[in-house]
Order: sequence, then structure tokens, then C-alpha cells
Amino acid sequence: MSVLLILLAATLVAAFAGTLALRRYALTHRILDTPNARSSHTVPTPRGGGVAIVLAYLLALAGWHVCAGVAGGLFWSLVLGGGLIAGVGFLDDRRGLSAGVRFGCHLLAAAGAVGALGGWPVLDLGFARFAWGGLGAGVGVLALAWAINLYNFMDGIDGLAAGEAVFVAAAGGAVLWLTGADGMPLWLLAAASAGFLLLNWPPARIFMGDAGSGFLGFALGVHALHATVGGRTAIWPWAILLAVFIVDASLTLLRRALRGIRVTDAHRTHAYQWASRRFKAHRPVTLAVLAMNVAVLLPVAIAAVAVPAKGAALAGGALLALAMLAWRFDAGVPETEVAARTDQS
Repeated sequence: MSVLLILLAATLVAAFAGTLALRRYALTHRILDTPNARSSHTVPTPRGGGVAIVLAYLLALAGWHVCAGVAGGLFWSLVLGGGLIAGVGFLDDRRGLSAGVRFGCHLLAAAGAVGALGGWPVLDLGFARFAWGGLGAGVGVLALAWAINLYNFMDGIDGLAAGEAVFVAAAGGAVLWLTGADGMPLWLLAAASAGFLLLNWPPARIFMGDAGSGFLGFALGVHALHATVGGRTAIWPWAILLAVFIVDASLTLLRRALRGIRVTDAHRTHAYQWASRRFKAHRPVTLAVLAMNVAVLLPVAIAAVAVPAKGAALAGGALLALAMLAWRFDAGVPETEVAARTDQS
């Protein structure tokens, strides 16, 4: 227990110190996120702090691998695939990469992870299991690629993406611990994210950047897939824990696509972005999401683990309720349309 606590504390401190160093570097070299019409912040802010999460986590994971052992497929997926995602994100933050290059690397990392984890040969729905062979591997690759981009989409206000990572990783580790599996790799991710969050909490002193957001989406997706492929859980507890991000990103993308808007265009029409403008601050929205996660989604996810046959219904209910909330906050509705509606009223 003492080794576990020391490693968690060291990971948090390392991520905090790394974020602080990156902030000083970004300020010195003018690596700043400058506000524009699509931003949700109002002052130039250093970016790229997510690199500290990546380095602190991978070093801690290697340490835990030496101490207790981590499943080889999981370990190498996170180190190699996660390293690729973080590296591509870092280059995109500094120089800008084409969407094709970014997505190609995302698919490569996802395919490598799915292969290392043994594919996804059996779909466990909780109430039934289906062999779907190669189709499962294909779905797994697309799911991981979507997780990378989903997390990037949701990194738009102070503290939200890092806070979500702390919650999902900590809760996911607890879910695994309840099933008799090792929750430490996820708890280390929570600790690294918490170290960064200390400087990203509203008002943020540094932003995560694509290197951090892409890595977190990939890492959480790989952990969820590993637990599912390994038979520890069905997919539903993970869908519930990530429900806020899944619903907001997916509904926003869908509504924009249905309006004929290019999904690659920059915007600030996610539900959480509309909410932050309506409340005129980031902190109430970040706190509300974290409170909903802990008070509602965590108990529902634990129930889905305890009663697997009800997992699909529980996940469906959680996703539907959040979709209704995101719809009410105009997820995906263009700003011109909302402004016109406001003028008419």
C-alpha cells in the first residue's frame, strides 16, 4: 500500500512540476493560444501543458510495470500508440499538420492497440455475448480513433478535459478493482491528470493542447477496450463514465453535419461551450460536469458492473438523459441561428 501511495503522489508531483516548467517555457518562447472568434477564452494563454501528463504517466506506468507487472498488450499500446498520438499532437500544436496526416496516425495507433490487445473477437453486451470476429477489430479501431478526436473536441474550457480524465481514470480504476483486476494503471493516469489540473483549473494558467487531449482520449479508450476484451466488464460501464463527452461531441457533430456544415470547421457550439457563455464563466460548467459525474454517472456505472444484464439499459438511460440536456443547451446549433432566435424573442 505504501509503494502504491508513494507512486501516485510522485506521479501527481511530477505532472505538476512538468506543467509548471512547460508553462515557463511557453511564456518565454511565446507559445500562446491567442483568443479568436472561435475561442472560449479571452486572454492569451500558454499551451502544450498536456505533454507533462504524458511523460509523468508513461514513466509512472513503466515503474508500476517493473513493480507489479502490466499486461503486455496494454503496456505497449499505451507506450507506443500513446507516444505516437502525443507526438503527432505536439507537432500539430507547434507547426500544424494536415487533417489527413493526423487521422492517419490516429488510425495507425488505434490499429496497433487493437492488435496488441488481441482484437475484439467477442462482443459482451452483459445480457448476451456474440462472436463478431474481424468486425470487432474494425469497430475497435474506429472507436479508438473517435475517442482521440472526441477528447480533442471537448477540450475547450478551463479544467473540463483534465477534470474528466481525473474522474474517468479514478472511477475506472475503482471499477476494475471491484472486479478483482489491477486498477493502478488507471489511477496513475488520474494522478498525472490531477497534477496538470492544478494549473488548468479555472482560470487556467496553461492549456493542454492536442498532445494531451489526444493522448487522454486514446489512453482511456485503450483501458476500456482492454477491460472489455479481457472479459472484466462489458462496454457499458465505460460508456456511462464517459457519457458527458460522448454525448456532447457526438450530438454536436451530428447536428452540424445535418445542417450541411463541414465537421472539420472550427466552432464553439458544443453544449459545454454554450453553457459557459450563458453562465459567463467556465468554472460553474466544469464543476457541474464533475458533480454530475460523481453523483449520477459513477453510481450508474457501478450498478452496470454489479448487474451486467442491466448494463445496456442503464447506459441507454444515461446517454438519453444527457442527450436531452445537451439538446436543451443547443449542442451543434450555429451561433447565427441562436442569435436570430434570441433577437426574435
